[in-house]
Amino acid sequence: MQFEHRMEVFACRASRGFAQKIVDYLNTMVPEAEKIHLGDSEVTNFSDGEFQPSFTESVRGATVFIVQSTMPPAENLMELLLMVDAAKRASADKVVAVIPYFGWARQDRKDKPRVSIGAKLAANLLTAAGVDRIMTCDLHADQIQGFFDVPVDHLYASKVFLPVISNLPLRNLAIAAPDMGGAKRANSYARELSKRKDCPVIICHKTRERANVVGKITAIGEVEGKDVVIMDDMIDTAGTLCKAADVLKAMGAASVRACATHGVLSGDALKRIHDSALEEVYITDTIPHPELEGDSKMRIVSMAEVFASVINKVYRYEPISTEFIF
Repeated sequence: MQFEHRMEVFACRASRGFAQKIVDYLNTMVPEAEKIHLGDSEVTNFSDGEFQPSFTESVRGATVFIVQSTMPPAENLMELLLMVDAAKRASADKVVAVIPYFGWARQDRKDKPRVSIGAKLAANLLTAAGVDRIMTCDLHADQIQGFFDVPVDHLYASKVFLPVISNLPLRNLAIAAPDMGGAKRANSYARELSKRKDCPVIICHKTRERANVVGKITAIGEVEGKDVVIMDDMIDTAGTLCKAADVLKAMGAASVRACATHGVLSGDALKRIHDSALEEVYITDTIPHPELEGDSKMRIVSMAEVFASVINKVYRYEPISTEFIF
C-alpha cells in the first residue's frame, strides 16, 4: 500500500487568525486536489494554570507546520513547545515551527554581567522539543539564526513594506533609523528605494536611562524638508520611535511616518503614537491587533501571503531565494 505525503497546518491560540490567512493563501497556490484546511486542535486548561494542547486529527507521516507568535512570550512559547512535542509523539514526519514574531530575540547577548541569553535558551528548547525547521520574520538580530542547529528560514518584511513606501505620495523621501542598531536596515531600504529616486539616510542616536526608557535622541543627516519614514523591526513601548519622530519634526522634516515589522505595543504605546508627530505607522500582522482596525494612525500590512509562499516552497523542496529582497 502506497502512502501519500501531505502538508498539515495548525495554529496555537495566539495566531489562529494569522494561520487561517496563511491557509487561505496556500489554497490559491495548489491544485484543487491538494487544498488543505487549518488543522483542528484543542487546549485543555487545568485549575492550577497548567494546560495541555492536543491534535484532534491525525498527523501521522505529515509535514506539520505549527504557527505561533510568542507574544506574550512565556505562555505562548510553552504552548508551541508542547504542540511540537505532541506532533513528534503522534508520528509526524517533520515539524516546522512557524514563528512570525520570535519573542526573547532582544536577549541575544550578555549586555551586562550575570544575565541569561534568552534567545539561545528559546532556540535550545525548540530543538529539544523536536522541531525540524524554524520559519520566522525580522529577528531583532540576524545572528540569532546561528543559535539553532536546524534550518532557519528568516523572512523579511521588506517584501511588503517596499511597495507600501513606494506608493506613498512623498516628494522628498528619506529613510531614518531610530537608533544606531537600525542603521543597517535603514541603509538597505534606502539603497533599494534609491534605484527609483534619490533617498538619503538619517540616523538617530539615542541614550537609554534604563530598559524601555529613552534618554536623549539626536539625528544625523539631512532632515530639513524631507518626508521621513522611520524603519524598525518592532515597536514596544514606542518611546524611541515617538521621541525620534518629534526630534525629526522639530528639525524641519516635512512629515514623519514609520514602518515596523512587529507591533508589540505594550503599555501606553498607542497613546504615545497618537500624541506624537507621526502621521502614520505601518506594522504587520505578525502579532494580532484586531482592535486597531479603523485607527486613525495605525495601518496593518499582512505578511500571511509571504509566509504561505515560503511554506509551500519548503514543503515542495523548491528554492525560496526569490522570496527575499533583503
